[in-house]
Amino acid sequence: MDKYTYRVTWSEEDGEYVGLCAEFPSLSWLADTQETALAGIRDTVKQVIKDMQSTGETAPQPLATRSYSGKFTVRIPPDVHRKLQIQAAESKISFNRLISAKLSN
Repeated sequence: MDKYTYRVTWSEEDGEYVGLCAEFPSLSWLADTQETALAGIRDTVKQVIKDMQSTGETAPQPLATRSYSGKFTVRIPPDVHRKLQIQAAESKISFNRLISAKLSN
């Protein structure tokens, strides 16, 4: 449970902090403070995992413990591809390095 990816953000609509868990996108917890929102979503995830285990379901693997190859395929329009290739050439860097830098921002 502690290896899951948690986030707390302000919800203007609700006028409270909302605790979220990336591995369980349908769950949230509203609270007056960030600390309470985090504690609430963590408790909720703990209970959901306990319920899943009792019914034989497998809880999602935490994002932090997954292996990533560093490779993925993205389809873009040919004109965007051309524009990016030109930017890479003009910057004297590889296309891969340019895209990695843009995605890191």
